[in-house]
Amino acid sequence: MKNIFYGFILFTFLMSDVYDGYTLYTPGGGFGGGSATTYLKDSNDNIINTWEHDCGAASMPYLVLTDEPGLENSLLYYPCKNSNPIMEAGGVGGQVKIYNWDGDLLWSYTLSGTIQGATSSNGMQHHHDIEPLPNGNILILAWERLYQDEWQSLGVESVNNSINQMWSTAILEIEPNLNTGQSQIVWQWYLKDHLVQDTDPSLPNYGIISEHPELMDGNCGNIGSNGGPGGDPGGDWMHMNAIDYNEDLDQIVLSSRFQDEIYVIDHSTTTQEAASHSGGNSGKGGDFLYRWGNPQNYGRGSNSDHWLGDQHSINWIDNGSPGEGNMICYVNQYNSMYSAVLEFVPPLMEDGNYYIEDGEPFGPSTYEWIAEASSNFNFSTQMQGGAFRLPNGNTLITDCDSADIYEVDESGTIEYSYSQPGNNMMIARAQKYNPDYFDFVTGMPGDVNGDDIINVLDVVQTINMILGSQNSSSLADLNDDGIINILDVVLMINIVLNP
Repeated sequence: MKNIFYGFILFTFLMSDVYDGYTLYTPGGGFGGGSATTYLKDSNDNIINTWEHDCGAASMPYLVLTDEPGLENSLLYYPCKNSNPIMEAGGVGGQVKIYNWDGDLLWSYTLSGTIQGATSSNGMQHHHDIEPLPNGNILILAWERLYQDEWQSLGVESVNNSINQMWSTAILEIEPNLNTGQSQIVWQWYLKDHLVQDTDPSLPNYGIISEHPELMDGNCGNIGSNGGPGGDPGGDWMHMNAIDYNEDLDQIVLSSRFQDEIYVIDHSTTTQEAASHSGGNSGKGGDFLYRWGNPQNYGRGSNSDHWLGDQHSINWIDNGSPGEGNMICYVNQYNSMYSAVLEFVPPLMEDGNYYIEDGEPFGPSTYEWIAEASSNFNFSTQMQGGAFRLPNGNTLITDCDSADIYEVDESGTIEYSYSQPGNNMMIARAQKYNPDYFDFVTGMPGDVNGDDIINVLDVVQTINMILGSQNSSSLADLNDDGIINILDVVLMINIVLNP
């Protein structure tokens, strides 16, 4: 009998291909609406928790653990639209809010207008994404308005919009104080400090574009005429739509929809160094350490090196997941009909910089892995969209404008799918968290999945932990020896057989 039971357990494990985690997302009928609800669901689509908002999502929410006294150990960071943005275009936001597990609003910050404490006196407007940092601070992505006198002083020849403005990119790092509700800016980066142009030799940023891949050509692409979701009356140039942080490297990666490129910058700089071309771990200040996707933007490569198209959701694959350290993103326009998810390997060197040959584009010259949509698996979205690698090797994909979430294995086979009900629903990006991330949700030793009963599902998850396809939980260490191994499985099976 026991042999049969052991065989059933192993069979169940082998057939359990969906990553057993909690999925976080915010659906809505078009971003920036008047209200929204964020959901956290388990792998069976059971609701674990919800958060109600009085502002529509600008992008995806994040769950962050905290050790602050008097708070639960999980907070929701939520980027959303403010009531009167100074810039209207696709992905417009303007606010960041932090909630506790019970849905109480702990902190709110508005980045829309002239921002106190910013080195720029220009108007700024948060849009799209944020990135919570390990220390509790928040990187906020923003447009920065440049009027004619300033963009001309940077060597920009013309803009393609009726208001004669250029909206460039800024990143502000905000330190929130959850006790007082206050905040302060602790780090800043502005793209305008890292432009090169080849039209006006009298200006200090004059240079040959192809000799400066570390800088952005100020006359690259159109400024304001690209359109895109929500229209573009306001001079949006780069349309950055995602930001991610790598703690090991202390680096930031950004995604530009309009330029079909991703960019890596050094976060270890001071604000002063970030405005220059030296300093920080890289020694390069706030210049690009790496860029990929469309090297013709800096006068190198050819059409065959143009890998990205309107991409979103650029992120480093987390440590502990297959492909760790590589980058992955959702490519909205991979070919004329469908989207794709690309994983690629940046040419990272030991000193934290990235290898590039003289006169050549940054590598790689091809992707590491692809999940390409097809007539049998048609995921395609004109706006946002997401891709995240999971610890078991699967990849979580979000088709935004269809409000569909997929989990696919290494071969691209769909292991899980979910479609949000309702008319005109969208999901910017969904992300999946390990159940052990929420220590307070479970508590009974042996009840690994937190469903208040110890059964074969807990045994399966414990086996996953032993094999390394799931993060460990102290609840699986039944003999309390600090190690999760077959002895704990035996004890768990005995509990199941003799409740």
